[in-house]
Amino acid sequence: MENRFTVEQMELKEQLQVWIYEMRGNEAFSTLQSIGEVSKKMVELTIHKSFHLVYRLIELALVLPVATATVERAFSSMNIIKTDLRNKMGDDYLTDCLVCYIERDIFQAIDNEAIMQHFQNMKTRRIDLPRLQK
Repeated sequence: MENRFTVEQMELKEQLQVWIYEMRGNEAFSTLQSIGEVSKKMVELTIHKSFHLVYRLIELALVLPVATATVERAFSSMNIIKTDLRNKMGDDYLTDCLVCYIERDIFQAIDNEAIMQHFQNMKTRRIDLPRLQK
């Protein structure tokens, strides 16, 4: 089996080896407690330019848990919605509900009164929807 590494992967390996050696001897990095502090110190000392691939790897390590948690929350919400309605809805309705949940920041900015008026104007109803009190 052949070892097939891209130039960037080989460069990352070299950068990591040099970076580890350099940081072990660097007093500024000896007291840091977290990977976030390491990334801040790298920027502060402009080491992030010399070790750009190591810095990118650290950035990914910091961002990935947040991105994963967001996706997990979305799927968890989908399961709650699907379970609560006991699978009695179509996929289009589920998609609409999930869009409302996932993009809730946008939907919270929309006035509820405007939504009710739009719904009221869609077709004639027996009674008018009541006005919301603010």
